[in-house]
Order: sequence, then C-alpha cells, then structure tokens
Amino acid sequence: MTAAPAPFETASWGRRILALFVDWFASSLVVVVVLGPSRFFADQSVDPDPLPGILTLVVFVLETAVLTALSGGSFGKLATRLRVVRADGSGRPVGLLPALARSILVAAVIPPLVFRPDGRGLHDMMTGTATVTLETARGTGTGS
Repeated sequence: MTAAPAPFETASWGRRILALFVDWFASSLVVVVVLGPSRFFADQSVDPDPLPGILTLVVFVLETAVLTALSGGSFGKLATRLRVVRADGSGRPVGLLPALARSILVAAVIPPLVFRPDGRGLHDMMTGTATVTLETARGTGTGS
C-alpha cells in the first residue's frame, strides 16, 4: 500500500531546511542556558562529553513535537511561515503522538531524505502529514 499524494502543494526544501536550522539553533541555546556555555562549548578532544549533544537532540524532538501538536509547527516552522498539516486535507490538527513520531523520524535523519515527487518525506508519509506554507495551511483550514 502506498500513501496517496497530498491534495495540496508542499513547501520548498529551502524553507524546510531553514526551519530545521532555526529549530536546532534554538534547541542549542536552551541547552547552553541549562548546562552553561563552558560545558556546552568545551573542547571535545580533551574531555569528550556526550551530554550537550544528547540534550540538544532531546530538546529538539520535544520542542518540534509539542509545538507541532499545539500550533501546527515547530519554532523554526512558525518563524519561516510553514505549517505541518494532515495530508488528508481534513483541516484537523496533527495530534501529539503523530507529531512525536514525526519528530523522532526527522531526528533519525534518513526518513526526510527519502521522499516522493510531491515533496513529502518518509517521515510525513508514515505520520500522514505534509509541510506546507502558511498560505496553503490557511486554505486547508489549519493555519494560524
């Protein structure tokens, strides 16, 4: 069984990548505040410490999942005027569990790199979502 294409145009890869960088930067800032700059920016060749990287990934997954479920997009997606919507065009919000699964799949890196001609990555196909512009989201009844 293959996933049906989204009934609307998905967002450009450039804006999605920009949103990803904004999210990662914001997650890193949160970890810098929690751990302190000296620990976050410590020389890893002298004293390897996996905690800053692991915490950044956890903050990233939680931030993207919770904000996607509550507001239709992560901090980076909101800043770049993108939204995550249900691919079925129903206009209903993405639930917390699909948003969490989607965030974990994005963090796994490979699923977003495997995509269909309509621009939906494996992470979107598996969770029944699509990343669209704010204007498109408003047309489906899910935009803010």
